[in-house]
Amino acid sequence: MMSNRQVTDCIDEWKSLEKEYSVLDADFEKYRQQLDDLYVLQERCVKMINHQKKRYQHLLDTFKDALFFFDRKLLTAILGPMSVSLLKKQDRFKYKDEYEKFKFICTIIMFVFSFTNLFLVEFRFSDALYHFVLLWYYCTVTLRETILRHNGSRIKGWWVFHHYISCVLSGVLLIWPDGPVYQLFRNQFMTFSLYLSLVQVLQYYYQRGCLYRLRALGEKGNMDITVEGFQTWMWRGLTFLLPFLFFGHFFQLYNAYTLYTLSYHDDCVEWQVPASALIFLALFFGNFSTTVLVVLQKVRNLNPKKPADKTN
Repeated sequence: MMSNRQVTDCIDEWKSLEKEYSVLDADFEKYRQQLDDLYVLQERCVKMINHQKKRYQHLLDTFKDALFFFDRKLLTAILGPMSVSLLKKQDRFKYKDEYEKFKFICTIIMFVFSFTNLFLVEFRFSDALYHFVLLWYYCTVTLRETILRHNGSRIKGWWVFHHYISCVLSGVLLIWPDGPVYQLFRNQFMTFSLYLSLVQVLQYYYQRGCLYRLRALGEKGNMDITVEGFQTWMWRGLTFLLPFLFFGHFFQLYNAYTLYTLSYHDDCVEWQVPASALIFLALFFGNFSTTVLVVLQKVRNLNPKKPADKTN
């Protein structure tokens, strides 16, 4: 049995709990109201932020469209429709194919240009326009090949450096002023350009066929591309490209020799003449030596030396 004292203590304790609960209930109600207000305020802020972001993006897009329209078009024309790093395999293959199409289309354009300048028109402005196209092409190819190497294409050795030298040569020819010495070299250069365009068309179709066969056999990567010059993987099938390539290399040597002799012409006052001679000579040595080394390497691989018999 509980004593009266214990009953009294229990009643007092219950009353104390009732008071604390009433305070807790009031505080909890206040907390819930403030939490509801917080959610409402948070939702309002989120809506305002999204609204501000949309307006800001619209303003930014308008600003870009107004001021950088031509820059964006130029960048797309140079680099193609992509970012530098392509994470998806499908995007890498697509960009590689775009690169191949770009090279082929530009080769056709340069063929038409050189044919027109050689046989139809003889204006320095038309020549300058052609040299500008060459400069733009080699600069663009250099940038795109850098992106391709970044995404898995194996472009190595001399052929990486080749386009940098070609950029310099195109720039020198572009700013070469018209005069007697320029006119003496003009037709020879246009003939060389016409021949080079034809060889590049042959290269394009031949190398595409070689790469297709090697990829089907699993011997080459899907990001490998056609290149200028001759490489070991082109040995499969016909090697008819070699005579055309060697003739083109010696044509470059002939250009260097012609420019060297013209640098001693009585009317020669332009620094572009000896500079072009040195660049053509560098292109010849680079192209010729690289092709010869590749051919020798392939011949050694096809005819390995037998180990000498050991005698006791």
